[in-house]
Amino acid sequence: MTTSFKAAPDNKTELEEGADLTPRFDANGLITAVVADARDNEVLMLAHMNDEALRLTIETGIAHYWSRSRNALWKKGETSGNVQMVDEIRIDCDQDAVLLKVRVSGADATCHTGRRSCFFRKVVISDGSTRLETGSEPLFDPASVYTDH
Repeated sequence: MTTSFKAAPDNKTELEEGADLTPRFDANGLITAVVADARDNEVLMLAHMNDEALRLTIETGIAHYWSRSRNALWKKGETSGNVQMVDEIRIDCDQDAVLLKVRVSGADATCHTGRRSCFFRKVVISDGSTRLETGSEPLFDPASVYTDH
């Protein structure tokens, strides 16, 4: 199966209400991807996808992204073993962001810090100052997994 996307329609109603998947990639050829756990809807990460990453995700059922820092396609979990199997893909109303609902294999960790979610710190305002509070410990040792960082 090869997935191809139609051009976004000129008609706003067709874009927002129609049945055609017509992702609107930005000027850099990317679309924002919000990733949530399929079991409990916890937000795990935010990433970006180019046309190829979105097509591969649809075709394989495994999450693929575009790494802006490495300027390369990235199959999530290829190095860590924490592969994201996609249960559901949703697209927002104007088709410029996707939501992936995934099941994570391995240590059930998504963040490169070894934690389940990349959103493991909370902004705390106390006594007129703002700081970050860490809410979880790593589930794996990133230094033993990512040797090139």
